[in-house]
Amino acid sequence: MMLLSPMFRQLVTLAALAASSVPVFVVAQSMGPVGDMRVSNIRAAPDGFDRPVVGVNGQFPAPLITAQKGANFQINLVNDLDDTTMLRQTSVHWHGVFQKGTPWMDGPEGVTQCPLPQNGATFRYDFTAGQEAGTYWYHSHYKTQYCDGLRGPIVIYDDDDPHKARYNVDDETTVITLADWYHRQAPSIRGAALSDATLINGKGRDPLRPDVGEIHTVGVEATQRYRLRIVSMSCDPDYTFSIDNHNLTIIEADGQPTEPLTVQELRIFAGQRYSVVLEANAAVGSAHWIRAIPNIGRGQLPRISGGGVNSAILRYADPANPNDTKLPETSAATNPIKLAEKNLRALLNPAAPGGSAEADIVVPIKMSFTGGLWRIDGQSWPHQEEPIMVKLMNNVPPSDLGLPNELMKVLPKGKVVEIRVEALSTGGPHPFHLHGHAFSVIKSANEPADTANFVNPVRRDVVSTGLTAAGGDGVTIIRFTTDNPGPWFFHCHIEFHLDGGLGMVFLEAPEDISRPPTEWNKLCEDFKKLTPAETSVSLVARSLPTPGAHALP
Repeated sequence: MMLLSPMFRQLVTLAALAASSVPVFVVAQSMGPVGDMRVSNIRAAPDGFDRPVVGVNGQFPAPLITAQKGANFQINLVNDLDDTTMLRQTSVHWHGVFQKGTPWMDGPEGVTQCPLPQNGATFRYDFTAGQEAGTYWYHSHYKTQYCDGLRGPIVIYDDDDPHKARYNVDDETTVITLADWYHRQAPSIRGAALSDATLINGKGRDPLRPDVGEIHTVGVEATQRYRLRIVSMSCDPDYTFSIDNHNLTIIEADGQPTEPLTVQELRIFAGQRYSVVLEANAAVGSAHWIRAIPNIGRGQLPRISGGGVNSAILRYADPANPNDTKLPETSAATNPIKLAEKNLRALLNPAAPGGSAEADIVVPIKMSFTGGLWRIDGQSWPHQEEPIMVKLMNNVPPSDLGLPNELMKVLPKGKVVEIRVEALSTGGPHPFHLHGHAFSVIKSANEPADTANFVNPVRRDVVSTGLTAAGGDGVTIIRFTTDNPGPWFFHCHIEFHLDGGLGMVFLEAPEDISRPPTEWNKLCEDFKKLTPAETSVSLVARSLPTPGAHALP
């Protein structure tokens, strides 16, 4: 792993921090697997529109967490949230970390824990990453809170990475995060959630003000080979990602190594991650647009890229002109080689669970949207006054957990489970995430039924379920083995859809779930003490700018 110099790792503050009434612009400082994660409300204006957000350790965007394979994570979450226009309680999910033996550290409110109250309350997430190595991320798992800023990347490095010989630069500068930016706080978004800008590593521009806001730059040196770790921290849109004049060789999907596959354009859905190798084979001093075009957004946003809108810059170092800031004049490929998920292949232990034999348990899932709610098999995920894990620890049998059969499946250990998700175009494509596991994608969305792959299908933890289609073409098929006891959420990763009910739980080997630490029990005790005034949210018509800031008309 190539490390940044201390100068570049230094936190650069261009405005006052959390207590200030003006926006905060920072170069985020990374943190290791042990330390404090203090969440508070600060202000940010990445595209020139100033609004309150959720900051992490006084930073927006939130910092990168780095660790080595097998590391023990001890993250002390401190809740200083106080802005009544946003959610003030919180929880954190460590997306892609399986939490083997520690399911109560997984983070989703209502499933494995109560939210952490505000007013300086603390909770330590203590878990081992096990054999996980690759690209992950963390985010709030309390309603739509992460859309307001509690989201950041995690990289777990592996000294024995099987692809290590393919690249020679893999550091903090090669992590690329994609996020949707809204001019309105998440609890006040009603109807379609249309982002106002795309942020690449926290920077971006609004098409209505294309000359306002910083543009992120990824610096490279000619002849070097870079491992770019692309993380979609989106709340809703998926992104079509490309870099002008460069190929992208995929070597990882969602923390799982893949056989190398070279493309020029890939579509990345909410929650997904890819590692790609980029060979820096263009001219010294040249600049090229990095493009991340959302499938939806406000106004012209989905139809523009370049100039900082849905874009960043790949810039080649030039010793003769080290301070070059000229914008690229490149164009996107007219007929790019596009990623088709069915062409991705698992690199290690590639066979699907159970091979081509019938799975032990088959779970068909049909989505719908009726009565203003998202549903699975006609049922909408209900708010849980008491988390499922709490009930289990209080010896409540699965049959008495209060969930309809459609939204909870009890799974015995040691079984091959096949999930068959029927596509839904309404609000789609819907990316589904399974907690506690990576799964094999036997058949990708909107591919013919005869493309099922049991030999070496890609493994990942978020899969697009595509758009409505006739017959088997409209079904996505995934498989996993029940080797990790716990209540594991399976849900759409479009946060507004999950908040509207599009989720369910697989209750895996409940008799083997280990007991949580004492401090975990205190979460619900403290949360239940909050008054209605402390849990209420004040809705806003739009975020009001500070004097002199840019605002929508």
